[in-house]
Amino acid sequence: MEAAAPRTHNPSHPRLRMTSWLTRSPLAPVLLLTVSNVFMTFAWYGHLRHKGSPLLTVILVSWGIAFFEYCFQVPANRWGNAHFSAAQLKTIQEVISLLVFGVFSVLYLREEMRWNHLAGFALIVAAVFVVFHEW
Repeated sequence: MEAAAPRTHNPSHPRLRMTSWLTRSPLAPVLLLTVSNVFMTFAWYGHLRHKGSPLLTVILVSWGIAFFEYCFQVPANRWGNAHFSAAQLKTIQEVISLLVFGVFSVLYLREEMRWNHLAGFALIVAAVFVVFHEW
């Protein structure tokens, strides 16, 4: 029986090029965390427009949506850790989460964004400076 030919690294293969870009670019985890947060926000808050749906149904649907959140969030953190510390990744995720939630709550839930919400979000964003600054 003949042995299979050994696999060789082919950098021109599209999947390898994508993985290479994803693991090398500090922008990639930000983009992946943004997509992850869109799924997360729908999983956690999307059911608020469907208050008549049974709770078990809402839980199961939310769980299904959260699966896709994790498909983006886990690689974002794994590859992002090559560029950022875990604390920095968490801070990036929180800022993205606030931005996504702000847009979601106004456009999807049709809730008003008040000045105190914006002020609170701004204070959280100010934490980015503290986390990313080298002391």
